[in-house]
Amino acid sequence: MEAISFNHVNKKFRVGHSRSIKDSLYGSVGKRKKSNLLLAVNDVTFSINHGEAVALLGHNGSGKSTALKLLARTIVPTSGQLVTNGRVAPLLELGAGFHPDLTGRENIFLNGAILGVRRAYIREHINEIIDFSELGEFIDSPVKFYSSGMSARLGFAVAVHVEPEIVLIDEVLAVGDADFQKRCLDRMAILRDEGRTLILVTHSLPQAQEFCTRALVLDHGTLTFDGPINQVHQAYSSSTRSHVGTE
Repeated sequence: MEAISFNHVNKKFRVGHSRSIKDSLYGSVGKRKKSNLLLAVNDVTFSINHGEAVALLGHNGSGKSTALKLLARTIVPTSGQLVTNGRVAPLLELGAGFHPDLTGRENIFLNGAILGVRRAYIREHINEIIDFSELGEFIDSPVKFYSSGMSARLGFAVAVHVEPEIVLIDEVLAVGDADFQKRCLDRMAILRDEGRTLILVTHSLPQAQEFCTRALVLDHGTLTFDGPINQVHQAYSSSTRSHVGTE
């Protein structure tokens, strides 16, 4: 059974035009400007087997982050079929799901529940999660007092300690200091070596080549390359030379 299957997936967004104050003052009130449809993911089909490490590459606006959000189920396709088989740990916006008034410790349990993990499992592994986050005494402070880096560390620590079968990573390694980034990279290597399925969005081709054996390249929402990572350079270079869009 495949870990991930995209079958003719499309995702459209309605891009509206807001009225300016000048429009409102000079008789444009009530007259809505026509909105446009943006096809962020265009008839994309691919499948990923359990245990594969795949890089998702493309220029800004190529649709790669939209594809990852579809996989994370934070948005749904406009059409087509998308299937994931296994527990998904999305490392997209680390800490974005935390409740600001709860402590870091309380948010570990909350985040674990959101990811479908039993409370008993979190209790068993909570010290590992706290140690990895390096938050120390701050773990019992409300998250609203955390910096973005502290929230990211806690979010990463939870996500990689809940036995994920599919790990979605979207440029999260750009967050935090050099030591934290190294810990993230080391943990990702462990997950890969354990046979987890990794999907990595990155602008760094060397990083993609270090962690992945296969690459998918998106260009303006269309899949233009699906093959071995050591053959992706030309397709990725063509994509990044394309004009910048809105992802």
